[in-house]
Amino acid sequence: MAGARLKDVAERAGVSIKTVSNVVRGEVRVAEQTRERVLRAIAELDYQPNASARHLRTGRSGIIALAVPELVAPYFAELAAEVIAAAKKRGCTVLIEDTGGDPAEELRIACGLSDPLIDGVLLSPLCLDETMLANRERRVPLVLLGEQSYKIPADHVLIDNSAAAREATEHLLGLGRRRIGVIGQPSDRAHATTVQRMHGFLTALHAAGVPHDPRLVPDTGEFTRADGAAAMRILLALDEPPDAVFCFSDLLASGAVRTAHEHGLRVPQDLAVVGFDDIQETRYSVPSLTTVSPDKREIAELAVDAVLHRITTDAEAPHTRLIAGYELVVRESTRTPEEE
Repeated sequence: MAGARLKDVAERAGVSIKTVSNVVRGEVRVAEQTRERVLRAIAELDYQPNASARHLRTGRSGIIALAVPELVAPYFAELAAEVIAAAKKRGCTVLIEDTGGDPAEELRIACGLSDPLIDGVLLSPLCLDETMLANRERRVPLVLLGEQSYKIPADHVLIDNSAAAREATEHLLGLGRRRIGVIGQPSDRAHATTVQRMHGFLTALHAAGVPHDPRLVPDTGEFTRADGAAAMRILLALDEPPDAVFCFSDLLASGAVRTAHEHGLRVPQDLAVVGFDDIQETRYSVPSLTTVSPDKREIAELAVDAVLHRITTDAEAPHTRLIAGYELVVRESTRTPEEE
């Protein structure tokens, strides 16, 4: 329906215009069944809220910003798509920013990009200093994404990376693999992501009584295919190379599998491989990749609901950890044909 109005949505959903307005603005005081009915009507009528009019009427634009370290990385691109979908269902628009992991850029975005039309920010920080974040000049409603932990009053949406890494490692141990390499650990810096995943890996080894060999953890620069390939070459040059590798990203795993193939190894018969992120290409690679799959849709839904709640309640956000789900998806890179 072209040019659908708030009144049209209300009539379609069988509710008042006030109720539709509350749903569009992200108000939490709406019954879930009613909210779903309104969101369905919005989708059916393709209702597009007028941001300018809403800003004049309420002081809010319905625009939220999403900032990630690297938008071209498949995981962040897929997460951004889920955030856009979640926001659209709630009548909001998403402005996407790529920070490149630059702390100055991350701080600028955490302050709302100096744009009064930005109602709130979803930020996946990589290098931002906690003190700088705590003392930011403009305090727009802020929700943090990812593993980096800050002791500031902001909601934080994440998965349990340590538990996920432990489950991935236990899967490899359950296959009888004992020399398990890790690809994704940098020697010159410690990011929360690598710290937590390494903790889960070591916890699983310890519980199984398998000694940890530091030589099986080569220095890895970034989370790219090239870095995964380079790290795999280091592992295969060892006198006792690994019989499995746990990669901290699917891109690293892709590079590792390529190097294994170049060295005449079969995956998974000679080398079992597990990744992390469950990006779309993992389902179609040869072999398809066993990987930890964060629930990107749940992450997006939790984050958007959290920032809208902070926008509409006008209350300072507590330091709340919102834990999204994950699952280990077992595919061909750890499953031999006879196991099908």
